[in-house]
Amino acid sequence: MANQDLASPLLPARRQPSDPPHAILTIDENGASTHDRKGRSSSKQSPREHKPRTQNHRRNNISHLERPNPFEFLGSRSFSVPPASTVDPFLNHTEKVDGVYEVVKILLCLPIALVRLVIFGACLSVGFFATKLALLGWEDKENPMPRWRCRLMWVTRTCARCILFSFGYQWIRRKGKPAPRETAPIVVSNHVSYIDPIFYFYELFPTMVAAESHDSIPFVGTIIRAMQVIYVNRFIPSSRKNAVNEIKRKASSDRFPRVLLFPEGTTTNGRVIISFQLGAFIPSYPIQPVIVRYPHVHFDQSWGNISLAKLMFRMFTQFHNFMEVQYLPVLYPLEDQKETAVHFAKRASHAIATALNVTQTSHSYGDVMLLTKASESKQEKPSSYIVEMAQVESFFHLSSMEAVDFLEKFLSMNPDSSGRVSMDGFLRGLRLRASALSEEIFRFLDVDNYGTITFKQFLFGSAHVMKQPLFREACQLALRECDVGGRGYISEGQLEDSLRLTMMNMSKEEIHELFELFDEDGDGRVSKDEFVSCLRRNPLLIALFSHCLRHDDSLEDSDRTPDEIV
Repeated sequence: MANQDLASPLLPARRQPSDPPHAILTIDENGASTHDRKGRSSSKQSPREHKPRTQNHRRNNISHLERPNPFEFLGSRSFSVPPASTVDPFLNHTEKVDGVYEVVKILLCLPIALVRLVIFGACLSVGFFATKLALLGWEDKENPMPRWRCRLMWVTRTCARCILFSFGYQWIRRKGKPAPRETAPIVVSNHVSYIDPIFYFYELFPTMVAAESHDSIPFVGTIIRAMQVIYVNRFIPSSRKNAVNEIKRKASSDRFPRVLLFPEGTTTNGRVIISFQLGAFIPSYPIQPVIVRYPHVHFDQSWGNISLAKLMFRMFTQFHNFMEVQYLPVLYPLEDQKETAVHFAKRASHAIATALNVTQTSHSYGDVMLLTKASESKQEKPSSYIVEMAQVESFFHLSSMEAVDFLEKFLSMNPDSSGRVSMDGFLRGLRLRASALSEEIFRFLDVDNYGTITFKQFLFGSAHVMKQPLFREACQLALRECDVGGRGYISEGQLEDSLRLTMMNMSKEEIHELFELFDEDGDGRVSKDEFVSCLRRNPLLIALFSHCLRHDDSLEDSDRTPDEIV
């Protein structure tokens, strides 16, 4: 056994950013010590306060508590960033064909795949025309479908089962039974593949809640219209509200089919349960959770980071694809406790996760948007840009669209292969030059003292600044200070005069680049809306105007709290 140095037993001489942190003990003035779950020292507050970990960053040899805070004038303190999740809920684990067995199986199944493709096309066509016939002349779509039209839809439902057969689901294992419609008018299920809705269409013929874009899908759009689908645009609040009202209306009447929702809002790989949307739980009706599994060895059937065409081809070239469906006990709202939709959703999520024996995460459809954006930008590790958006929305009330905008800004900073941005890239992205203030801003985000920042740190830091009670007023005061003549807009010269007080060494060209960032319409002047909009998209830039805010009475009045000022 090699001799170990007593000063640092069993520890390497140098650490890398990817290495797990060592335990660090911090003793405060009262003799108390605290640790976080990663072994880092922490105080009783949420901000992370710990020593740097590498010799490469001796210049950062100040904790967050001691170092200058460029956003202190907003009432901001240092912030913490939760550890990056090691789970990618959207990863298909067999995207590539690996192994001799799988290659030989695909070659042997190619003739079978052609037959299955013919069966699929024939069943889809027959089901489409049967549905067109069932919908022919039906005008009153606000009321339940007449009984004779529902009987005609059995042709389409039978075709759906044949389509499942063509995809290799010769038999489907079921456990439990669907509860009567009058007992559980709403059904919720985890969502793994496009196979899920096909099965439920055949098995239950429910009213589904689906995105508006589904209506324009050839063949499929016609079939789901026969299910009296409830359309929703997840990005429009009025659309979400109307969808909830429709869920209430149809769930309350036994004349309508039961309502089926996939509360995760997107497909996952089935190895976790991501955050639930609340649409199924707001009406406070009894709900039956259902779980679907796709056991496999060589072929992951989940619809994650894999194209639909490739997934269909892989399904066609399997001897058999396994699917299991389990109906869980009905969940009833806790009326005596006046249960909220959030708590009801948590109970349902826990029931499904427990039955699947998987963990729950705070990912959401917003993470799919971030993943898609990173993939479109040809990032080597797109999964390093997912941040568990449900957690972000809860902490900062930041929408998924805003998070995508922040990611676009971060990608303009030229992150490396691991998804980290250096100081130079950060300055280029925000059109700043190296200075004491810009370094303070960067170090404010670099909570781990690595000399580089991740997208999660950039997003949390930007959202943290925007969340400060004085941020909005600070934007208005900065506009007022820059608009010396009170003309309602800012010229490039006025912006230059204001910035010189904090960034004295900026050249004319650098000032012009920063001015173009504010001047969205390119008319040579920055309006009030453009100024505020730019600071909301780039909240870290509010630090450039701290000089004209610190002396403002409304921000420095020691007799008024931040809430009173706002």
